[in-house]
Amino acid sequence: MFLITGAKGQLGLCFKDLLADKALYFDIDTLDITDREKVLSLASKYKFEAIINCAAYTAVEKAEEEQEKAFKVNVLGAQNLAELAAETNIPLVYFSTDYIFDGKAKEPISENAEPAPLNYYGKTKFEGEKAVLKYAKTTIIIRTAWLYSVYGKNFLKTILNLAQKQEQIKVVKDQIGTPTYAPHLAKAVLDILPKIKKETKAIYNYTDSDFASWYDFAFDIIKEAGLKTQIVPILTKDYPSKVKRPAYSVLSKEKIIKDFNLTLNTWQAGVKKCLKKLF
Repeated sequence: MFLITGAKGQLGLCFKDLLADKALYFDIDTLDITDREKVLSLASKYKFEAIINCAAYTAVEKAEEEQEKAFKVNVLGAQNLAELAAETNIPLVYFSTDYIFDGKAKEPISENAEPAPLNYYGKTKFEGEKAVLKYAKTTIIIRTAWLYSVYGKNFLKTILNLAQKQEQIKVVKDQIGTPTYAPHLAKAVLDILPKIKKETKAIYNYTDSDFASWYDFAFDIIKEAGLKTQIVPILTKDYPSKVKRPAYSVLSKEKIIKDFNLTLNTWQAGVKKCLKKLF
């Protein structure tokens, strides 16, 4: 039996699609992960084989205004789950982000690269990593990027919604990363979890393969959906935003491919699968 937190978010729902009744699912209405006593009380109530923490504060711009809330969820909540994992001697999966980097890299970023977050969201996710590594006995941190699916709010669904209302959509072309179909990530995690040895503490990058700008991503969504909306490339400096985002955040997947013999899907294949489900 797995423990899934953030079960009503897009990644949590993707795990639910794969695990069905093989997990217990908690979200903020049934488990506040920032409440240490409530989290640790689960140790005496259930016997889990692993904790998969999908709960996160992910509103990048809002995090600048709601710093305490972002810190509580992304750091203290992660720490509480790490303590639960240690007490029950089970592995914890913590999801981190490409936003822990400053975007100055010129080639895919390895797990050994030094984090330097540009925004508060990125800072809290990096602090969450450190808390998990400190308090859990067995943990894998998965750094991922640009998640989307049929669930929740995400870039793909935003572009489709805008395309219903606008003939033209302006999208940034000078931020480069990798769109990642959330079901691909969920499946990869479930494939590698049984191979994690006790007392392992490791960081892995996982995204779909290849890379794109937000403009490339939007253009492909519109093309694959058969829509006529025009996607217009713009520069980051012309897009109003309260926060800095990394210009380049392509993550190297060499380590996870080598250690677990994974075969990655292209991000374009993910777009096709997602649109097929939506339409």
